[in-house]
Amino acid sequence: MIKEELVSRSPVRVFEKSIHGGLKTGEIGVVAAQSGIGKTAVLVQIALDKLLQNKKVIHVSFSQHTDYVLTWYTDIFNEFIKKKNLEKVQEIKAELIKNRVLMNFNQDGVTSDMILRSLKAMISEGGFKADSLIIDGFDFSRSTRERLAAVKAFAGELNLEVWYSCNVSSGQPPLASLYDKHKIPVIFNGFADIFDIIIVLEPRQDHIELSVSRDRDAYNPDAMALRLDPKTLLIQ
Repeated sequence: MIKEELVSRSPVRVFEKSIHGGLKTGEIGVVAAQSGIGKTAVLVQIALDKLLQNKKVIHVSFSQHTDYVLTWYTDIFNEFIKKKNLEKVQEIKAELIKNRVLMNFNQDGVTSDMILRSLKAMISEGGFKADSLIIDGFDFSRSTRERLAAVKAFAGELNLEVWYSCNVSSGQPPLASLYDKHKIPVIFNGFADIFDIIIVLEPRQDHIELSVSRDRDAYNPDAMALRLDPKTLLIQ
């Protein structure tokens, strides 16, 4: 009952409602912003929400060692329950850990095909039937349409929903515009249509605003009536 309450009252419910129910299997979403704005925090909250629903999550990081990713999960979970006065917290944590796998890759050391083979082996042969795949810290300035299309096909084959983070300034000239007229990151030129959902984080004076730049076939930036607390980085 405790987990059900956490799920029902989670701001992720509003997040999903803002994008017509959230990602579906075979779809790819991305949370985009400049460095240090809160992309990882959003992805971890999405992942924790899945874990609280007894779903399995694989979290792949290209920018942080798994120890640092684990710290994100611990800190966000602790902030999440701080004011909840919950009992059996350790039991809940143990269940979440059982349904989560953390992985770390270096884009210099492995190809996209090698990563997908590793993931497929874990899901199909290793018995970890994941529902969601989180990919954090991937450098899109070094990707291609073909590689992202392969990830989307992989997601459809294995019934996964995939969330990426994107540093919009990666590989861009310092004074270049980071977004086009639809608030789509220019780093996605040539493959923006592969993403089903594009969320942009923008810092304001006292909060970080979330807006939708792409929702399936609609390019229509809208505020999500959601924000990140700049201190806790929790979705509000």
